[in-house]
Amino acid sequence: MKTFVVTMLLMALVPATEVVARQLYQLPDGRNLQLETVTRGLGVVWGMAFVDADTMLVTERQGRIGLIAVADGSHRPLGGLPEILAAGQGGLLDVAVPPDYRAGDYLYLTYVKPGPDGQGATTLARARLAGERLQDWQDLLETRSRTATTRHFGSRIAFDGAGHLFFSVGDRGVRETAQDRSSHNGSVLRLRLDGSVPPDNPLVGVDGALPEIWSWGHRNIQGIAYDQQADRLWAIEHGPRGGDELNLIRPGRNYGWPEVSHGMEYWGPIRVGEAREREGVESPVKVYIPSIAPGSLLLYTGEAIPAWRGNLLAGSLVLRHLNRIVLDESGEAIGEERLLTDLDERIRALAQSPEGFVYLATDSGSVLRLVPAD
Repeated sequence: MKTFVVTMLLMALVPATEVVARQLYQLPDGRNLQLETVTRGLGVVWGMAFVDADTMLVTERQGRIGLIAVADGSHRPLGGLPEILAAGQGGLLDVAVPPDYRAGDYLYLTYVKPGPDGQGATTLARARLAGERLQDWQDLLETRSRTATTRHFGSRIAFDGAGHLFFSVGDRGVRETAQDRSSHNGSVLRLRLDGSVPPDNPLVGVDGALPEIWSWGHRNIQGIAYDQQADRLWAIEHGPRGGDELNLIRPGRNYGWPEVSHGMEYWGPIRVGEAREREGVESPVKVYIPSIAPGSLLLYTGEAIPAWRGNLLAGSLVLRHLNRIVLDESGEAIGEERLLTDLDERIRALAQSPEGFVYLATDSGSVLRLVPAD
């Protein structure tokens, strides 16, 4: 039986790397996990990525990037960013490093690039980390996603380990564009690491369709993870009022938004779309009603928490917890657990350290980690 032992301390009084909440979680194998604080005082942390065993890159949505030394929580800001439109839900978004990353290689970022009339577009870029700066900045794809809204930019990055990356673009708050394949809105895109289009992308050569599109019909994916062992791409996305979805992403498939949805309108008890299921539309693996508002997705592959290996972890913004999804070998969701509810924090970003600790960032500006307590 799972048990929780909680002794809450005032966060303002706790120095970096001490336990912020003496919250012990007993795993099925009898081991305990302990929640620690790494650092505090940041803005809304959107992305985290380890560049080596001791150092993590962290992006803040308002347009800052820095390095955190995980041993003592110290933070060093970095220069070299381009102009960023930080407005509404947009700004500096994800940061990710390829599986074989070494010092001096390119790292990858998504951000909102400003354009005419204050409009912004989700943009994929790459740069190299050199001392206290990002150098050799290259915009690889400025997506065709400009609207007058400041909503639903996405965006998360994942790698397949075979020379490709995936990243997500939201519907930008203009629902019908998610079904328009001449727009990048509401889609998952696939590129080579240099930004070129792989010739085996499903819409290459299709009239009126953008060749970068891998899948479409998404509302706003804010979590994406690639399972190299099973060759599966997972994504978790916001529904409207109810209807958040965990999807197994397949090439050339339509995921239905806004014509097919499990959600309701914000303004009343009216269903969004014409149906919950429809022929020719991929059905979700898991639906959340009510919405948890997912902010991230991590496929856990570490050694530190063996009971979680192969599970998906998602941060929840509205229901304020860490969501654990148990998958079977076929990719079906067979179990779910809601952790860290007593923390009462909007969990935005997740990362796995080389030793298998789970790092999580909250919208209040803290970076925390789950580590074995035994």
